[in-house]
Amino acid sequence: MRLFSPEEIGEVLEMVLFRELDIRAVTLSVNTLPAIRGDVGSAISALRDLLRPYLEHFRPAVDKVAAKLGVRIVTARLAVSPISIMLEPLGRAEDAVEIAKSLDDLAEAYGVDMVGGFAAFVHAGVSRGDRALLDALPDALNSTKRLGGFVNAASTATGINMDAVYEAAEAVLSMRPEAAARFAVTANVPEDVPFMPAAHHGLGLPDAVVNVAVSGPGVIEAVVRNMKDADLRTLHDAIKRAAFKVTRLGELVGREVARELGVRFGAVDLSVAPSPKVGDSVAGILEAMGLPRAGAPGSVLALHLFVDAVKKGGAMATSTIGGLSGAFIPVSEDALMARAAEEGALSFDSLKAMSAVCNTGIDMAGIPGDSPPDVVAALMADVMALATALDKPLGVRLVPIPGGKPGDVYELGGLYGRVVVMDLGKYSEIPLARRSGVVPPSVWRLRAG
Repeated sequence: MRLFSPEEIGEVLEMVLFRELDIRAVTLSVNTLPAIRGDVGSAISALRDLLRPYLEHFRPAVDKVAAKLGVRIVTARLAVSPISIMLEPLGRAEDAVEIAKSLDDLAEAYGVDMVGGFAAFVHAGVSRGDRALLDALPDALNSTKRLGGFVNAASTATGINMDAVYEAAEAVLSMRPEAAARFAVTANVPEDVPFMPAAHHGLGLPDAVVNVAVSGPGVIEAVVRNMKDADLRTLHDAIKRAAFKVTRLGELVGREVARELGVRFGAVDLSVAPSPKVGDSVAGILEAMGLPRAGAPGSVLALHLFVDAVKKGGAMATSTIGGLSGAFIPVSEDALMARAAEEGALSFDSLKAMSAVCNTGIDMAGIPGDSPPDVVAALMADVMALATALDKPLGVRLVPIPGGKPGDVYELGGLYGRVVVMDLGKYSEIPLARRSGVVPPSVWRLRAG
């Protein structure tokens, strides 16, 4: 990696000091498959013994690098191997809940903000371990505070498992808002994601790696606002250059933390992620381009230009791109996205359209707590269809609000922000969502050979 020039250091310092530039997450990803045992007590004991040597040094290493570089690292996270694999010899939902609580306790004890990997890959079918995890989902997430999880229900290679999608919809509707914010239904999820709730230790990774998630919407919004009269190609180039600098900082932080821990550096997820803070908004970037509100006509065009520039700039800054890498549009976690939803400018239809050019799908959107499972499953399946038709990772993270009506606001706080309850439409039954089986893979699979 080439050294930073004095000019580049000055520009990055300005971003850090005045444009809310930070590192969203440093995620330590650990292979926990050696902890598989035939009884839950032994499995949990082995899991703790395996993780402790890493966790004892992880938070201190993150804090040391943050202080050394003068950069705010928002969260330190742990990702483990998909827990459904650990459940194969156990096969009981209650064992899954015990493992979930144990991971949550470890995260709290060692200052880890979130732990990911309470996950099952069921895009082609459900195994014994998958079944235990699916049955445990509501109890496991409702009884923990730092655990994140997902169900990968679709892939380009195999299609969409509609049975799993429907089960996931029912599980979400049984979760508290704080728990649902830590769960997603995904398609094509990569194995090196540092962002929650999709983070997990993939089967193709070494025993331990450090992955980094960058941020920086405020940096890019400032660039856009300073170019009011620029043509679109010039604007694209300016965003690309800003993304380059943001990504370079992310790689520097990741490599430093990995060196402190004595493990391998994995990848930078160059996705630009917002936060509820003012001036840290992806919607702010889109509106600075010339939209009256995020979700208005032109939103897909604006997001497409932005994401393409981010990917091109990030790709030039690092050879270790991973995760989702694009842009996030989580409704509640972005103050201006939440405002657009509250005003009705942002709907589920507009979010689905924008999913075609971003990498999150429908993320952190509120729904009434008494929403019909048919409608929730159908909404999830729409995004799964987009993901498989376009051959890209997408997900759905919905937050059911008890007693909530469209337009109501529920305060989750922290990085989760203000959840606006959005209108799911007038239908209460959608028989298509209840049809069982797997939707066959799209023509993308045939192109792959």
